[in-house]
Amino acid sequence: MPAIEQAAGIRLMGFDVDGVMTDGRLYFGPEGDFCKAFFSRDGLGIKLLAKSGVRIAIITGRDSPIVTRRAANLGIELVRQGVEDKRTAMAELLAREKLDFAQCGYMGDDLIDLPVLRACGFAACVPDAHALVRQHADYVARAPAGAGAVREVCEMILRAQGNWDRVMAPYLTD
Repeated sequence: MPAIEQAAGIRLMGFDVDGVMTDGRLYFGPEGDFCKAFFSRDGLGIKLLAKSGVRIAIITGRDSPIVTRRAANLGIELVRQGVEDKRTAMAELLAREKLDFAQCGYMGDDLIDLPVLRACGFAACVPDAHALVRQHADYVARAPAGAGAVREVCEMILRAQGNWDRVMAPYLTD
């Protein structure tokens, strides 16, 4: 089935953080503090997708107050951090939302993401994802991780679901 058809039925879209929402690099300071850089256009893409009615989730292997802050900034309530078994975490979120795997998508980049990617109805990844992840993805973004890949997938889902024009309308009014 073409990726556009798979994306049409998505009611919940999950995202990894490191290597998807960010470029994957971690910047550590001399005191052990670290930071991540997020792309503002990816954030707007997430907000637009949520506005269309798709629930947004973050499932990430690292536990970070930076992710907590970014999720709050974007209005994302479904956040699981420090997760090694992302498939189980997604199953728990889906049960909470009364959805099944066929109704959800996930975007990842590395081997830890494979079990959840393979279970979801729509699997997306960044262009520099691990080769096995790309092999199992329904859609490989052209834009890089942390610099438009998330936005690209959000817009693709909006178009697949026929919500693009409605979501864009406020930006195109005179």
